[in-house]
Amino acid sequence: MLSQFKFDIWTCVGLVGQCIFASRFFVQWIASEKRGESYIPVAFWWMSLAGSIILAAYFIYRRDIVGIVGYVPNSIVYVRNLQLIRKRIRLQKSLSPAASGGDGAPGGPAL
Repeated sequence: MLSQFKFDIWTCVGLVGQCIFASRFFVQWIASEKRGESYIPVAFWWMSLAGSIILAAYFIYRRDIVGIVGYVPNSIVYVRNLQLIRKRIRLQKSLSPAASGGDGAPGGPAL
C-alpha cells in the first residue's frame, strides 16, 4: 500500500512539518494537565510557527494552493502571539520589585 505513495525529500519535509504541527497539541495538553487548567505554553506557538513554515514551504513547492492558503496566513497569527508574549514578559520584568532593585530583593543593589 505504501508503494502507491511517492517518497522524496519533499515528502519527508512535509511529514516533518506535519509532525511538528500536530505535536503542538500534545505539548498544550500536557502543560494544561500539569497546571490543572487550560493553558497554552510558549512552546505551542513556536511549534505552530515552525510547523506552519515547513508545511507552507512544502505546499509552495508542490504548488498546492489549498495548503498554501491553509498555512501561510496562520504564521502571521503565530508571530503576533509570540510578540505579545515577549511584550508581556518585558513589562513584567520592568514592573517587578527585583528588577527595580528597590526592596533589597535578589537582583537589587548591594548594600
